Amino acid sequence: MGMVPHGENAAPGREPLWQPRRRVPLARIPASLLPWLLDEGSLTRRVVDACPGPFRVRVVSQRWRRPMRNEALALGLRPQGRALVREVQLLCQEVAWVHARTVIPRATLSGRERRLAHLGSRSLGAVLFADPTLERAETELARLVPGDILYADIAAALDRPPAELWGRRTRFALSGKPLLVSEVFLPPIGEYRA
Repeated sequence: MGMVPHGENAAPGREPLWQPRRRVPLARIPASLLPWLLDEGSLTRRVVDACPGPFRVRVVSQRWRRPMRNEALALGLRPQGRALVREVQLLCQEVAWVHARTVIPRATLSGRERRLAHLGSRSLGAVLFADPTLERAETELARLVPGDILYADIAAALDRPPAELWGRRTRFALSGKPLLVSEVFLPPIGEYRA
C-alpha cells in the first residue's frame, strides 16, 4: 500500500499529544514495546541487532514543508515556517518495523550539518550517534490513534492498521543546532526483543 506523507494538503486531524516520558504511565504501553520506547541509544543500531535478516532504510519522502504545529513549537520555529521533513521506514527483511519523521530547520543545515540534507537511504542515527557534539533533550512519548494526523499517514501504508501505535520523539542538537526525530513503532517490531 502507498504512503501518503503529512503535508499542507493532508486531511485534517489531531496532532499527536507528545508527553515527557516521566509523565506517561508505563502500564498503558504494551510490554513488548517498552524496551524499544525507553531505550536512549541509536534505534537503528537496535533494529539492526534484533533483525534476523537484511536491514535497510526506505525513504518515504523528503521535502521542504510546513511542520506540524507541535513540531514547530518544539524547535522554536514560526508556525508558518518551513523545514526539511524527512520520513523513512526502517525495514527488517523488507517489513517495516519503524516509521521515522525528522524535522530539520533551515538554520540547522549549515556547516557540517549540511550533510543531513543528503542522507539518502543512509541512517540518520548513524550520523547522530557518531557526532561528539550530539545533545539530546528528554524523550517524549505519544499514543497514536485513528484521528491523529501522524497515525493516518502511517496506517495508510499498513495492511491491517492496529487500534493504536506508540512513538517516541526527541529533540537533538548537533553543534547546538536543533532537529526533531519522531519514531513510531509498527506492529511487527513487538515480536522481537529490543
